[in-house]
Amino acid sequence: MQRNEAEWLRYASFFKEEKIKAKTTLLAEGHISNRAFFIEKGAVRLWFNNAGNDVTFQFFFEGESVSSIESFRSGKASLYSIESIENCIIRSISKEHLLEVIEKSPLIKQEMEDSIFNRLINYQHLFLSRIKDNPETRYNDLLANHPKILQRVPQHYIASYLGITAVSLSRIRNRK
Repeated sequence: MQRNEAEWLRYASFFKEEKIKAKTTLLAEGHISNRAFFIEKGAVRLWFNNAGNDVTFQFFFEGESVSSIESFRSGKASLYSIESIENCIIRSISKEHLLEVIEKSPLIKQEMEDSIFNRLINYQHLFLSRIKDNPETRYNDLLANHPKILQRVPQHYIASYLGITAVSLSRIRNRK
Protein backbone atom coordinates (compact mmCIF):
# COMPACT_ATOMS: atom_id res chain seq x y z
CA MET A 1 0.00 0.00 0.00
CA GLN A 2 1.46 3.33 -1.05
CA ARG A 3 1.00 6.19 1.41
CA ASN A 4 0.18 9.64 0.14
CA GLU A 5 2.95 11.45 2.04
CA ALA A 6 1.85 14.97 1.05
CA GLU A 7 -1.64 14.33 2.39
CA TRP A 8 -0.29 12.90 5.67
CA LEU A 9 2.03 15.90 6.10
CA ARG A 10 -1.02 18.16 6.27
CA TYR A 11 -1.80 16.50 9.61
CA ALA A 12 1.73 16.11 10.98
CA SER A 13 0.93 18.27 14.01
CA PHE A 14 -1.58 15.64 15.18
CA PHE A 15 1.16 13.03 15.61
CA LYS A 16 3.52 12.59 18.54
CA GLU A 17 6.91 11.03 17.78
CA GLU A 18 8.04 8.54 20.40
CA LYS A 19 11.27 6.60 20.73
CA ILE A 20 10.58 3.43 22.66
CA LYS A 21 12.72 0.55 23.84
CA ALA A 22 12.15 -3.09 22.98
CA LYS A 23 9.59 -4.85 25.20
CA THR A 24 7.58 -1.64 25.75
CA THR A 25 3.86 -2.19 26.05
CA LEU A 26 1.97 0.31 23.88
CA LEU A 27 -1.42 -1.11 24.85
CA ALA A 28 -2.11 -3.70 27.54
CA GLU A 29 -4.72 -6.40 27.10
CA GLY A 30 -7.87 -5.32 28.95
CA HIS A 31 -7.27 -1.59 28.46
CA ILE A 32 -9.15 0.65 26.04
CA SER A 33 -7.27 1.74 22.94
CA ASN A 34 -7.30 5.50 22.42
CA ARG A 35 -4.25 5.79 20.15
CA ALA A 36 -3.11 4.43 16.81
CA PHE A 37 0.56 3.92 16.04
CA PHE A 38 2.54 4.32 12.81
CA ILE A 39 5.87 2.55 12.84
CA GLU A 40 8.75 4.53 11.38
CA LYS A 41 11.46 2.19 12.64
CA GLY A 42 11.31 -1.10 14.49
CA ALA A 43 8.85 -3.92 15.00
CA VAL A 44 5.89 -4.67 17.25
CA ARG A 45 3.78 -7.70 17.96
CA LEU A 46 0.20 -8.36 18.98
CA TRP A 47 -0.26 -10.97 21.68
CA PHE A 48 -2.71 -12.18 24.29
CA ASN A 49 -2.58 -14.26 27.43
CA ASN A 50 -4.15 -17.70 27.09
CA ALA A 51 -4.26 -19.43 30.49
CA GLY A 52 -0.81 -18.11 31.37
CA ASN A 53 0.67 -18.66 27.91
CA ASP A 54 1.82 -15.74 25.78
CA VAL A 55 0.29 -16.17 22.28
CA THR A 56 1.67 -13.95 19.51
CA PHE A 57 -0.58 -13.60 16.47
CA GLN A 58 0.69 -10.74 14.36
CA PHE A 59 3.79 -8.64 13.65
CA PHE A 60 4.12 -5.11 12.29
CA PHE A 61 7.17 -3.36 10.82
CA GLU A 62 8.26 -0.05 9.29
CA GLY A 63 5.62 1.72 7.25
CA GLU A 64 2.72 -0.09 8.92
CA SER A 65 0.09 1.15 11.32
CA VAL A 66 -1.21 -0.73 14.32
CA SER A 67 -3.90 -0.38 16.93
CA SER A 68 -6.43 -2.57 18.67
CA ILE A 69 -8.95 -1.71 15.98
CA GLU A 70 -11.86 -3.30 17.81
CA SER A 71 -11.13 -1.43 21.04
CA PHE A 72 -10.28 1.80 19.23
CA ARG A 73 -13.58 1.73 17.35
CA SER A 74 -15.90 0.43 20.10
CA GLY A 75 -14.36 1.88 23.25
CA LYS A 76 -14.29 -1.59 24.78
CA ALA A 77 -11.32 -3.31 26.39
CA SER A 78 -8.68 -4.66 24.03
CA LEU A 79 -8.50 -8.42 23.67
CA TYR A 80 -4.72 -8.26 23.22
CA SER A 81 -1.57 -6.30 23.98
CA ILE A 82 0.64 -4.35 21.60
CA GLU A 83 4.34 -4.58 22.45
CA SER A 84 7.56 -3.46 20.78
CA ILE A 85 10.03 -6.23 20.01
CA GLU A 86 12.80 -3.91 18.85
CA ASN A 87 13.75 -0.37 19.74
CA CYS A 88 11.24 1.69 17.78
CA ILE A 89 10.45 5.12 16.51
CA ILE A 90 6.70 5.47 16.28
CA ARG A 91 4.24 8.24 15.69
CA SER A 92 1.07 8.06 17.72
CA ILE A 93 -2.21 9.82 17.12
CA SER A 94 -5.21 10.12 19.40
CA LYS A 95 -8.55 8.65 18.44
CA GLU A 96 -10.08 12.13 18.24
CA HIS A 97 -7.38 13.41 15.89
CA LEU A 98 -7.46 10.31 13.69
CA LEU A 99 -11.24 10.55 13.33
CA GLU A 100 -10.82 14.20 12.36
CA VAL A 101 -8.19 13.30 9.73
CA ILE A 102 -10.40 10.56 8.28
CA GLU A 103 -13.36 12.95 8.13
CA LYS A 104 -11.36 15.67 6.36
CA SER A 105 -9.28 13.52 3.99
CA PRO A 106 -10.89 11.04 1.60
CA LEU A 107 -7.39 9.91 0.52
CA ILE A 108 -6.35 8.99 4.04
CA LYS A 109 -9.74 7.44 4.74
CA GLN A 110 -9.23 5.16 1.72
CA GLU A 111 -5.70 4.27 2.87
CA MET A 112 -7.01 3.39 6.32
CA GLU A 113 -9.80 1.23 4.86
CA ASP A 114 -7.28 -0.57 2.65
CA SER A 115 -5.05 -1.17 5.67
CA ILE A 116 -7.95 -2.59 7.70
CA PHE A 117 -8.97 -4.89 4.85
CA ASN A 118 -5.37 -6.12 4.49
CA ARG A 119 -5.30 -6.83 8.20
CA LEU A 120 -8.57 -8.76 7.94
CA ILE A 121 -7.11 -10.82 5.09
CA ASN A 122 -4.03 -11.57 7.25
CA TYR A 123 -6.28 -12.68 10.12
CA GLN A 124 -8.24 -14.97 7.80
CA HIS A 125 -5.04 -16.48 6.46
CA LEU A 126 -3.73 -17.10 9.98
CA PHE A 127 -7.04 -18.56 11.12
CA LEU A 128 -7.33 -20.95 8.17
CA SER A 129 -3.66 -21.89 8.37
CA ARG A 130 -4.05 -22.84 12.04
CA ILE A 131 -6.94 -25.13 11.08
CA LYS A 132 -5.61 -26.79 7.94
CA ASP A 133 -1.80 -26.60 8.04
CA ASN A 134 0.70 -28.39 10.23
CA PRO A 135 3.44 -26.33 11.96
CA GLU A 136 6.06 -27.15 9.33
CA THR A 137 3.77 -25.90 6.55
CA ARG A 138 3.12 -22.71 8.54
CA TYR A 139 6.89 -22.26 8.98
CA ASN A 140 7.50 -22.81 5.25
CA ASP A 141 4.85 -20.17 4.50
CA LEU A 142 6.72 -17.73 6.73
CA LEU A 143 9.98 -18.60 5.03
CA ALA A 144 8.53 -18.05 1.56
CA ASN A 145 6.23 -15.08 2.18
CA HIS A 146 7.47 -13.28 5.29
CA PRO A 147 11.25 -13.73 5.61
CA LYS A 148 11.47 -10.42 7.51
CA ILE A 149 9.74 -12.10 10.46
CA LEU A 150 12.31 -14.90 10.53
CA GLN A 151 15.18 -12.41 10.24
CA ARG A 152 14.05 -9.91 12.89
CA VAL A 153 11.74 -11.57 15.39
CA PRO A 154 13.03 -13.56 18.38
CA GLN A 155 12.53 -17.33 18.02
CA HIS A 156 10.20 -17.68 21.01
CA TYR A 157 7.75 -15.19 19.44
CA ILE A 158 7.92 -17.01 16.11
CA ALA A 159 7.22 -20.32 17.87
CA SER A 160 4.24 -18.76 19.64
CA TYR A 161 2.99 -17.32 16.34
CA LEU A 162 3.23 -20.77 14.73
CA GLY A 163 1.45 -22.36 17.68
CA ILE A 164 4.41 -24.55 18.68
CA THR A 165 7.13 -24.67 21.31
CA ALA A 166 10.59 -23.20 20.77
CA VAL A 167 11.98 -26.76 20.79
CA SER A 168 9.60 -27.80 17.97
CA LEU A 169 10.59 -24.70 16.00
CA SER A 170 14.25 -25.61 16.43
CA ARG A 171 13.58 -29.12 15.08
CA ILE A 172 11.74 -27.74 12.04
CA ARG A 173 14.57 -25.28 11.34
CA ASN A 174 17.20 -28.02 11.66
CA ARG A 175 15.42 -30.03 8.94
CA LYS A 176 15.84 -27.16 6.46
